[in-house]
Amino acid sequence: MTSVDPGRSSLLELFQEEARGQAQILSDGLIALERAPRDPVTLEACMRAAHSLKGAARVVGVPVGVTLAHVLEDCFVAAQDGRVVLDAGYIDMLLRGVDLIVQIGEARDVDAQSTLEHEVDAFVDGLNARIEGKALHDELTLTKPLDEAPEPVQTPSRTNEARMLRMRADTLDRLLSHSGESLVESRWLKPFSQSMLRVKRIQHDASRALERLHETLTDTHVAQLDARAHAALDEVRRLTAQAHRQLSERLAELENFDRRSTHLAQQIYDEALACRMRPFVDATGGFARMVRDVARGLGRDVRLVIAGETTQVDRDILDLLDAPLGHLLRNAVDHGIEEPSLRRALGKPETGTITLEARHSAGALFISVSDDGAGVDLDALRRAVVRKNLASEDTATRLTEAELLEFLFLPGFSMRDAVTDVSGRGVGLDAVQDVVRQVRGSVRVTQEAHTGTRFTLQLPLTLSVIRSLIVEVAGEPYGLPLAHVARTLYLPASAIDTLEGQQHFSFDGKRIGLVTAHQILETAAFEAASDALNVVVIGQGAASYGIVVDRFLGERMLVVQPLDKRLGKVRNIAAGALMENGDPLLIADLDDWLRSVEKLVGSGELGRVGAGAARASVASAKRVLVVDDSLTVRELERKLLASRGYDVSVAVDGMDGWNAVRGERFDLVITDIDMPRLDGIELVTLIKRDAQLSALPVMIVSYKDRAEDRQRGLDAGADYYLAKGSFHDQALIDAVRDLIGEANA
Repeated sequence: MTSVDPGRSSLLELFQEEARGQAQILSDGLIALERAPRDPVTLEACMRAAHSLKGAARVVGVPVGVTLAHVLEDCFVAAQDGRVVLDAGYIDMLLRGVDLIVQIGEARDVDAQSTLEHEVDAFVDGLNARIEGKALHDELTLTKPLDEAPEPVQTPSRTNEARMLRMRADTLDRLLSHSGESLVESRWLKPFSQSMLRVKRIQHDASRALERLHETLTDTHVAQLDARAHAALDEVRRLTAQAHRQLSERLAELENFDRRSTHLAQQIYDEALACRMRPFVDATGGFARMVRDVARGLGRDVRLVIAGETTQVDRDILDLLDAPLGHLLRNAVDHGIEEPSLRRALGKPETGTITLEARHSAGALFISVSDDGAGVDLDALRRAVVRKNLASEDTATRLTEAELLEFLFLPGFSMRDAVTDVSGRGVGLDAVQDVVRQVRGSVRVTQEAHTGTRFTLQLPLTLSVIRSLIVEVAGEPYGLPLAHVARTLYLPASAIDTLEGQQHFSFDGKRIGLVTAHQILETAAFEAASDALNVVVIGQGAASYGIVVDRFLGERMLVVQPLDKRLGKVRNIAAGALMENGDPLLIADLDDWLRSVEKLVGSGELGRVGAGAARASVASAKRVLVVDDSLTVRELERKLLASRGYDVSVAVDGMDGWNAVRGERFDLVITDIDMPRLDGIELVTLIKRDAQLSALPVMIVSYKDRAEDRQRGLDAGADYYLAKGSFHDQALIDAVRDLIGEANA
């Protein structure tokens, strides 16, 4: 195996980087030339890119690159001289040449280079043939010998340019981390300075007290004080005054140092953070080419407009944007832009326009992909929702436009019946949403029929700093990213209701489930300090929950400190951070929190929330289990009994009730008869046959009011049979009292 010269290896890496850069210039230039084939500025830029690439390939010893770049340069020169016109056919061919440039830059072994030589030779022959067919008299001009000395490339002066240095990404991350810690540490001086100010006030009060003592002794005990006592008192006064002056001077110096160090630490952090930022244009390089290729494949004419190219974006966010933006752009070409004939019929230009824009607003990064196409066919979308059994036809007709458009982000959802190279598989928009959520962002879609569709991504400006709501849970602080917090509120205990054994409260006209952060984080049991609960609403739509925390500690900008990779993924936790006083805290993964809540709901393990006094009362109240497959009956009986002070749980059928009585202690079971899985008669029989449960009173409440039905229930062991036909509130309460007495007796 032949060893590679380290010096040449380094040159090849540089050539690879230059090949990518020059290929991007050529690709962008060719897309522009397709619409303005004689534009002199673009032709000059493309010619220089090919010329520079030829010189670089010659320096590093890549002859196949020299050959390819030379023929491209000849073609651009011919276009500048007017000997050829770069029509769509030429552009297609030259773009294939650009692809070969990238492959040459990435080729590492001999076999790959050999294969590329054959492809380049074929490409060169084809392009030369095309040029010669246009202008045979220029044959000598277009076939310059490859071994001629390259023309000197004018290198722009760097006198007024900033020097560029290469740095490892992890080194930059560590620099940012240290600068963030420095910024946090600098803020320690503020509380220290404030404590010194308090010391100064105490010292001032001590000086005044000493002066009053001196005056008192001087006025009343002059005769009794000898010279030594006077001297000692004067010395104490002198030292106290001197200490006061010194303390004042040092405190002023400390305040100045605090101001300077905090300002300097902030500057260092801002500069380190700026190093992570890159212009948005760095992520848009291949999009114009991709849009063109997809549009031509679909027989459409589409123009991509990119706005906000200089908008600064965090490096990590920028790296994640390629796939989601690529999908949104392909989606706009395929689903949005109409065919040219249809656009003509609608009075639109034949060339469709897709706009990709990045901008900063209100402390966030907004990236939008919009088109001037047909918009989303809402009727077709409704039919697709019903066809895929995602909603009933009646429900689908009541959905608002915003609610309907949310279905586009469901995994596997597609409005296309047939799968094509571009769409129809139902993967894409859900992946876009997943990536956006990974960086604590959100995505929304708006549309207008025959006018176009707009997808808007709201993202944080940086992943290094996050604005968070700081809360306390079981004595520990946690940071909740504000991007995922819908609302914070103080919820009175009286506003909490229970449905199906789960607690809810009203929020923006909807019922929102309630759970404690203690249960999510598996900490000590929650104990409310008062009747008002501190609630954070997280999630969206139906997947929203109110999370009860102990205290709100305010909002802060947190410098994100990634957790040690050896820990793996820590459930419910995203990262760490330091508070201003240097105390560590954990940043919550609120998507994980939602998954944890849904798991608790699904397993029936969701705990209850309430004030300590209320729970103490419930703990001493007699417990009743209501078993009925009718939601209305369950809620009616639950509310009626709860209003009388009983602690009521519910079960949705006999099997659910049987599992409940075996796992918990109850004073009474109230059950219906006709239920799925296990009916009421079978439930009563199982309870009365169980040695540990046989003494448990059971009441049957049923619509069956015949004598044989009553006898059947009582024969099974029921202690009371109440017919729903003659049911009224007091009858149920009286029956319960007859069986187990008052709620707190």
